[in-house]
Amino acid sequence: MTAAADIAMVASSVIAGATPIVLASVGETLTERSGLINLSLDGTIILSAMSAFVVAMTTSSIAAGFVTGAMVGALVASVVGVFCVRLGLSQVAVGFVLTLMTRDLAYFLGSPYARKEGPVAGSVPVPVLSDIPLVGTVLFHHSIPVYLSMLAIVCVWWVIYKTSFGLRIRCVGENPEAAYARGIHPDRMQLICALAGGAMVGMAGAAFSLAVKPGWGQPQGCEGTGWIALALVIFGGWHPVKTAIGAYLFSLLQVMSIHLQTWFPGVPAQVFQVAPFPVMIFILVLVYAAQSDAVRYFADRHALLGGVIRALGQSAPASLGRRMYRA
Repeated sequence: MTAAADIAMVASSVIAGATPIVLASVGETLTERSGLINLSLDGTIILSAMSAFVVAMTTSSIAAGFVTGAMVGALVASVVGVFCVRLGLSQVAVGFVLTLMTRDLAYFLGSPYARKEGPVAGSVPVPVLSDIPLVGTVLFHHSIPVYLSMLAIVCVWWVIYKTSFGLRIRCVGENPEAAYARGIHPDRMQLICALAGGAMVGMAGAAFSLAVKPGWGQPQGCEGTGWIALALVIFGGWHPVKTAIGAYLFSLLQVMSIHLQTWFPGVPAQVFQVAPFPVMIFILVLVYAAQSDAVRYFADRHALLGGVIRALGQSAPASLGRRMYRA
């Protein structure tokens, strides 16, 4: 196998492994652009992974499993919407309670189905395109969930930046009172974004138990993914494409940690397993520093550094996490 083929195989593994994180982080990006934070991602992913696996195993239908995962994600997000948007409760408190409750509920309800065999989403090569040397292996030789994650990036970007609906989402995220004065209903927009983003988070859970790490057990292996997705939204500056790039970067770090175990057998395997997480924390620190006026002033004097800082220095929607004032 040539070096180019090796690189293609690694790139293919990165794209496939990043699928759940891409779906979750892009879905949360859509939600947060409307000014609403859904902190229940981690528990939602675990609960939807369990639900999708059980339904897929019972019905022998991968599609039914993914639909169930999306519905579970939307249902949890609807709870966030009702309590935070309609009732005005703390988004942080509601999110934390939900992520703990959904996690425990998943392990309790899914206990009878642990370690059982179920259907797995197999590879579905795209005709003609999958035959292209190297590129076909990297992009067009995956399972349906991988293609859905790629489609989600494009669709969310197009909706946010190329449609009037996306303009209304951004208006609500920046100033809901001003949006209301212009005839836009902030509550309705946030609820729609919460449901759509939650459905993608639910599909992320389904992608875990039906494709990336098939099966169900305790632990499932997807614990912590929701927190990574939330961090990646910040890393991507609340932009779906940049957020997805961050997800692929994190997946690359995970894949490389596997290879590093082979190259450095004397180093404990646990070091490489946890290495991607402090690296992501370091990157988030850089993102935070990029928002400093002093750092921006220094970067403006260096062309290359200035471009990097401008790319990282995206600010959050002005009303993110803030309850809308009601007279």
